[in-house]
Amino acid sequence: VQLVESGGGLVHPGESMRLSCAASGFAFSNSDMAWVRRAPGKGLEWVAAINGGGWERVYAQFVRGRFTISRDNSKNTLYLQMDSLETEDSGVYYCAADRPDLSSWTQARHLGQGTQVTVSS
Repeated sequence: VQLVESGGGLVHPGESMRLSCAASGFAFSNSDMAWVRRAPGKGLEWVAAINGGGWERVYAQFVRGRFTISRDNSKNTLYLQMDSLETEDSGVYYCAADRPDLSSWTQARHLGQGTQVTVSS
């Protein structure tokens, strides 16, 4: 399993950013996927998840309609569109795969290397 995130960087509050995750080594289109993040000095936090077909999406409460998770199964790629970014959204964002049953996505068996998102004025 290989997960490679990209698209992070520095933005100002209120701006947008799109993260991508290129997946390989497993049956991507049959796999639920998620984004998790780690803020400075904090533990992993689940952000959003999507089912294999892409029609079921769930979000953490703090997203408040600002983020959209999506996927392109023809490209084996997962996305996270983040709008109205806030300074509290800063952190390292990870693509996650293979969540153990009855567990949180923060306990996923596979995470990418992460991409840094910094929201600062």
